[in-house]
Amino acid sequence: MQRPPADADWMAAAIALSRRGRPASAPNPNVGCLIVSDGRVVARGWTQAGGRPHAEAVALAAAGEAARGATAYVTLEPCAHASPRGPACSDTLIAAGIARVVVAAQDPDARTDGKGIARLRATGIAVIEGVLPAEARAAMAPWWTRQAARRPFVTLKLATSLDGCIAMADGSSHWITGERARAYGHLERANHQAILVGRGTLVADNPRLDVRLAGLEDRSPKKLLLTSGKAPEGWSAVSSPEAIDDVDSVLVEGGAGAAAAFLAADRVDRLLLYRAPILIGGGKPALGDIGLTDLADAHGRWRQTDSRLLGSDRLDVYERVREG
Repeated sequence: MQRPPADADWMAAAIALSRRGRPASAPNPNVGCLIVSDGRVVARGWTQAGGRPHAEAVALAAAGEAARGATAYVTLEPCAHASPRGPACSDTLIAAGIARVVVAAQDPDARTDGKGIARLRATGIAVIEGVLPAEARAAMAPWWTRQAARRPFVTLKLATSLDGCIAMADGSSHWITGERARAYGHLERANHQAILVGRGTLVADNPRLDVRLAGLEDRSPKKLLLTSGKAPEGWSAVSSPEAIDDVDSVLVEGGAGAAAAFLAADRVDRLLLYRAPILIGGGKPALGDIGLTDLADAHGRWRQTDSRLLGSDRLDVYERVREG
């Protein structure tokens, strides 16, 4: 006999839903919500484009009367503050007759920060906290980084040969990785608000930097150029890694100078390392100087979170280890 899903299983499904709202929900968090009654999902929702409606509002509207007496699984504490764009989600859950709420992570926004949970409990709703909090925060990484560090979440992509080269000695680099790896790269583009390259990459490759996946073409990110000069039409100039402040997520996609600048500034939160089964020898290295003066300082800074084969290429994903 198959066991019924536990709270962690339902929450994992809600977290998967939350990723559908990223990055379109910015500047609001991309939250996921499941409404479960008698062991089955009666409704689901995630934060919509522009941040409204919230995930809970979407799920409750779909559930209707089936929400009464049900359990809501929410990846972030239901908000406690109303706005001109909609009521507080904690109030909406109460009005819908939800009997139990399972929360992954407490909202660090001072307008909620425990108030939503307290309001639910005050009406007799059972609230379970801290179910898969790390996983929920990872799914909301851009918003969470903005809340905690007041800066964008930065992903660095490196596509190299086995010997660490990103191009031939003459600069030619089309294509190091295969079709499947490139398709996955387009999916990563769709999950970021902005994409950045350096002046050298712009001149050498004249990249489009759009999303070329069926159904996701409208998710092409804003194009940023790391330069001390002007940017061409359709691009925005960025003078340094610290100067980006109008987006919550950035994908740094080329080249060695831009990658080194972000690493030297310690502004990389996530590293995508694509490696093709080829040897170039004497080609252009993946990185320039990142300011490392002692080899001991290079250790303990990165934690591997994923590894997969994409055709004949391998993708390894690492996250920056930070205190707190």
